[in-house]
Amino acid sequence: MNQHTPEQPADTVARLRATFRSGRTKPVEWRTAQLRRLREMLTTDGADLAAALHADLGKSSTEAFRTEIDFTVREIDHTLEHLEGWLHPESAPVPTHLGADATAWTQYDPLGVVLVIAPWNYPAQLLLTPLLGALAAGNAVVVKPSEMAPATSTALARMLPQYLDTDAVAVVEGGIPETTALLAERFDHIFYTGNGAVGRIVMRAAAEHLTPVTLELGGKSPAFVDGDADLSVVADRLVRGKFLNAGQTCVAPDYVLTDPATARALEPLFAKAVEALYGSEPQTSAEYGRIVNERHFDRLVGLLDSGRVVTGGDSDRAAKYIAPTVLADVDPKAPVMREEIFGPVLPIVTVSGLDEAIEFINDRDKPLAFYVFTDSDTTRRRLAAETSSGGLGFGLPLAHLTVSDLPFGGVGESGMGNYHGRYSIETFSHRKAILAKPLA
Repeated sequence: MNQHTPEQPADTVARLRATFRSGRTKPVEWRTAQLRRLREMLTTDGADLAAALHADLGKSSTEAFRTEIDFTVREIDHTLEHLEGWLHPESAPVPTHLGADATAWTQYDPLGVVLVIAPWNYPAQLLLTPLLGALAAGNAVVVKPSEMAPATSTALARMLPQYLDTDAVAVVEGGIPETTALLAERFDHIFYTGNGAVGRIVMRAAAEHLTPVTLELGGKSPAFVDGDADLSVVADRLVRGKFLNAGQTCVAPDYVLTDPATARALEPLFAKAVEALYGSEPQTSAEYGRIVNERHFDRLVGLLDSGRVVTGGDSDRAAKYIAPTVLADVDPKAPVMREEIFGPVLPIVTVSGLDEAIEFINDRDKPLAFYVFTDSDTTRRRLAAETSSGGLGFGLPLAHLTVSDLPFGGVGESGMGNYHGRYSIETFSHRKAILAKPLA
């Protein structure tokens, strides 16, 4: 069936539900075939997808493949390698009062029809990775690409029906009206990646049908830098993590938390690291992206006077360019510290030491990620035990989400639920308890 034929959301969901009820999506053979076809799409048409990502976000081909296309291929390969083992029923001990002949086990059942709503910042990866998890779990799936990345949305709407089973996978393009119409339908799971405001809308809509949700949100992910760390290495790694995709990354370091002396020592090192990565004129660098649209550009420019500029600070609205910018002497109450930045601005906030840093973090919403740079095992242990975040990285930002055997997700305001690898199977399945007792 041609997915570009006009179809009402109710008809789309009903069609996919009929496919699911037929049992078509449940065999492991069907699941693995879909994953292999998705992999074929990425390896065959990856260059076209990279071109779309460049059109939407100014991503270089290198960055597009590394963070979106190849990232998803690795996740597919990991899932194909382990899927049958993950799906194998798991036995459970039976209490003696049920008799020695009773047995118990659990098995994963697919949920049914899943809705995946993707964001604009990694519009391919953050649509395809939940999709592959839902397919691996044996579901039918409606995917909604972000209208704010129109070239990528168009590319995915064209490619996915060419490779996947169109009776089990549907692409719905559009904006708020289309998303609202989809959310009015009954799904068996909704997977949303984006911001907390829309996440609340998704939850309210899901509550009408008692539909479970996974919310992958964001927040202000701090980076604590201890004075004992190698600050040149710290600056280099923070710059690479922060300014990837022009800072439009949900797990990007949002701000640096450190003592005043370390803050002063970091300032020239940040400037040096930015120049080493993007040159003296980052606007001319092929590896530095652009802000997604003028609305976000204007919001970010409004944050640039929240502190003293260490490096960067310039912008070009026509080109949707904001330089990689580091701000010092930032007041915790400054505008740049009030909400997730989601752009290429890195504030440095000073605290007296570890105790105040822990208090500072715990006084705010739980972040999606927390990055710690220290050589002290005691400091690591304290920060791991005394703070809460979706993920924790020692010595390297962003990297934890590339480990398929780690769950990726938030906590509190930064989200609920997780996925990647076998955790995607758990998210998109029901773990059914089964007990058997002979009749004679």
